Amino acid sequence: MLYGMTSLRSTRMKAAFIVLLVTALAFFSWFTPPHDVVLHNILHHLNILPFMLAGLLFGWKGALKTILLATVLQAPSIHRHWFSEPLDAQDQIVELSTFGAAGMIAGVLAERERTQRRRVETTKLELEQVYTELRQNIDQLKKTERLTAAGQLSASLAHEIRNPLASISGAAGILARGQASAESRTECLNILTKESQRLNKLLTNFLEFARPRLPRYQSMDPEEMVRSVTALAQHNTKNLRVVVESQPESREVQCDPEQIKQLLLNLILNAVQATREDGAVTIRSFFEDDAYCVEVCDKGQGIPTEARESIFEPFFTTKETGTGLGLAIASNIAAQHGGTLTFRPNEGRGTIFRLQLPASEAVAIESVRSVR
Repeated sequence: MLYGMTSLRSTRMKAAFIVLLVTALAFFSWFTPPHDVVLHNILHHLNILPFMLAGLLFGWKGALKTILLATVLQAPSIHRHWFSEPLDAQDQIVELSTFGAAGMIAGVLAERERTQRRRVETTKLELEQVYTELRQNIDQLKKTERLTAAGQLSASLAHEIRNPLASISGAAGILARGQASAESRTECLNILTKESQRLNKLLTNFLEFARPRLPRYQSMDPEEMVRSVTALAQHNTKNLRVVVESQPESREVQCDPEQIKQLLLNLILNAVQATREDGAVTIRSFFEDDAYCVEVCDKGQGIPTEARESIFEPFFTTKETGTGLGLAIASNIAAQHGGTLTFRPNEGRGTIFRLQLPASEAVAIESVRSVR
């Protein structure tokens, strides 16, 4: 309301200024001697000011009212000069008409501009409203999606927990009856230990998936990182060969070494488990454009076609003893680093998992070593 009153007061002041200007020009035209042609000519030309101001501020209607007011106020001067200075009177009439027409045209153009501006502002408000509603809808969809995902995870977790709990319950029941042989008691204790460890691993992996920590970035030599993970995985390779192929490119990448090592170790162990004892697992490490890539290639049976769309979903596994969270956690780690984790069939047999990380912050190793 205060803004409206201020705007109205400003409009009235503008109108009053235009009326005062028209009145002043008529006053000076009347009291200027008829024979002072130069001064009269200047006064006639100054009529353009109130006409243009009225047109720009109040549109063509405002310009028309100003023209009528100026004509009424200057009519006595025109009548007096018509007989003593007819040329000056005719010039005054022509300039009133010409400048009045210019003011009317300016008013029409100003009204069009204001109309267009109002349309733009209206469209802007409508777009802002649509954007707000769209954002609210997206937030609602995300909330619904999170709730749906939480429900699916809870159902999957309950399903995964049920089997080890059944084994634990059965073994505990046998021990509780106290009639089991020494061999049975040992077997039951092994079951309790094994299934408890399985539950602990399942819940640990679930928490890592559900509450992933943010990466702690630091510069790492990618070749050294891959070789350390490979050396750690060698203990589970049995008679398999693990071949590391890396490009001799001296660059470091910014990443969380612990998380990336966890990701690579998961991929390598999966490849080892999928490959036969007389086979080989190949690890390729290289830079491609502005990205650092690691490919883990196995010679296993490959991923079934019907399972390819669900391979990164939590609790989805093709293994009898798997938790189904390893690849889901690995995919989350890659996404948190701004990278991707994908897979494709290997030539001939097996699967290739490809980790791609942005290397835009990569720096030369030699320069880093010189600083150290």
